[in-house]
Amino acid sequence: MSDHQTILKDAANIKLVVFDVDGVLTDGKLMLGESGNEYKSFHVRDGQGIVMLLKTKCNVAVITARTSSIVSERMTSLGIKHIYQGEKDKGSALVKLIEQLKITLSEVAYVGDDVVDLPAMNKVALPIAVADAHPEVKKLAKLITINSGGQGAVREICELIMIAQNNFDEQIKAYLSL
Repeated sequence: MSDHQTILKDAANIKLVVFDVDGVLTDGKLMLGESGNEYKSFHVRDGQGIVMLLKTKCNVAVITARTSSIVSERMTSLGIKHIYQGEKDKGSALVKLIEQLKITLSEVAYVGDDVVDLPAMNKVALPIAVADAHPEVKKLAKLITINSGGQGAVREICELIMIAQNNFDEQIKAYLSL
């Protein structure tokens, strides 16, 4: 079985995709204004990928070490219900989430970019690194995206999972019939 076939097989069983935020859903840059306001840039196509994936009944979550009202606002607007912020131990947060959802780690994909993501990535069936991830994260990943964090990597992952689960075409047809 080729690496691509193995990844598709793993992706076909995924019931939960967990994304880091900074460096995965954003390009990792923190923009701070003079008044202390924090700004983040999210790619609209990544958001659309999440919306489509959620329509397939796949669960989506974010686990991030930082805390930001911007993250809460953006994730809620996309329909993500599982938002974990201020999590220094992402592995423990992940275990609590899967217990809540009553699924197993073999049904989880985790997408990260930096060493703080390793404890969660090390637990799941499908650890994924974005193209510009830290080398240690890439070493652990079964899949490395073509696109960088905040530049379409999330959309790439969402589409891969939908294709593996045979529901990507259904999502596209829904837009063609509008």
